[in-house]
Amino acid sequence: MNKAAEEIQKILTRLFPNPQIPLLHNDPYTLLIAVLLSAQCADVRVNQITPKLFSLASTPEAMVLLDPQEIETIIRPCGLAPTKAKAIWQLSRNILDLHEGQVPNSFEALEELPGVGHKTASVVMTQAFGVQAFPVDTHIFRCAHRWHLSHGKTVALVEQDLKKIFPKTSWGKVHLQMIFYARQLCPARGHTVEKCPICVFSAS
Repeated sequence: MNKAAEEIQKILTRLFPNPQIPLLHNDPYTLLIAVLLSAQCADVRVNQITPKLFSLASTPEAMVLLDPQEIETIIRPCGLAPTKAKAIWQLSRNILDLHEGQVPNSFEALEELPGVGHKTASVVMTQAFGVQAFPVDTHIFRCAHRWHLSHGKTVALVEQDLKKIFPKTSWGKVHLQMIFYARQLCPARGHTVEKCPICVFSAS
């Protein structure tokens, strides 16, 4: 890890020493559903919706007993409700039929589930199963460029660069630290370099 990355990691750890995933969940399944719902939706909004959904169905067995239309009605405030509801119902069916009712703990199997892309699979792998991964969302993509950690034009390329820069044992933690930092100090809009310790450092 180069000196710039070391300094950035020190700043992140000083400000966010013990970051926790901001999505409410109880187990790998509820985490998977929450992450799926968070696509193009704020975590705060997701956390307002999932308690109602999980009070009706917090397991694949219970979820497939719901009508997809009922799921859609509950999750509508999260956006993309028809697509997400269909994916939630079908992935729950697949977990029962193909994985004995348990959320699979491999990238390949997770990414084969309806509605589950690489970022969602990465979050579940690192947060639910302790497998180091570096999910890249819009916040991390933005900061990686602002902090000159990557010039990758795609999420996949930025992920590759960040994995090369930071020690593997820290990927899951740094991922969360960058998200919290980005939201509070390095936002997409209204960003002021002088108020952002890492941007000040990176620009020097």
